[in-house]
Amino acid sequence: MFHNPVLVLLATAVLACAPAGHRDGVPPGARVFEGKVVAVADGDTFTVLDGATQVRIRLEGIDAPEKGQPFSAKSKQAVSDLVFGQVVRVVQSSKDRYKRSIAKVYLQDGRCVNEEMLRLGMAWHFKRYSDDAQWAKLEQQARRSKTGLWADPKPIAPWEWRSGAR
Repeated sequence: MFHNPVLVLLATAVLACAPAGHRDGVPPGARVFEGKVVAVADGDTFTVLDGATQVRIRLEGIDAPEKGQPFSAKSKQAVSDLVFGQVVRVVQSSKDRYKRSIAKVYLQDGRCVNEEMLRLGMAWHFKRYSDDAQWAKLEQQARRSKTGLWADPKPIAPWEWRSGAR
């Protein structure tokens, strides 16, 4: 039984911040593994070694510029600077139609790569697939400060770019 009120308060605060079913920080049914990042395809897709198996990761809840789109190379470089050659923790929630693992990815220091890309202004919060208010706030902060791709006066969202609105 806890008798230290500070520990009780801290434990209560941590549990209160975790969504129901996520008390350990991992959604129910998620696959979690650690591996080394061995390749970067673009600003939201890279390959992680899970043992001897290469797993293609698509960062959950964000969308980075497509190849050929303004800021594509900078976005790819930003994610590469964060993860390439690093051992990361992958929390896979699902797979997409291309069989990529949709995941939140964490660096060894605990930072979430998905959030870092938003903070750096190198990706959009993909609201079609994420209702995370903190991630929306990170995008808004980057927009206001004209960080990364938000320095462009008329940035085109990747989903619009893919649909031909070039």
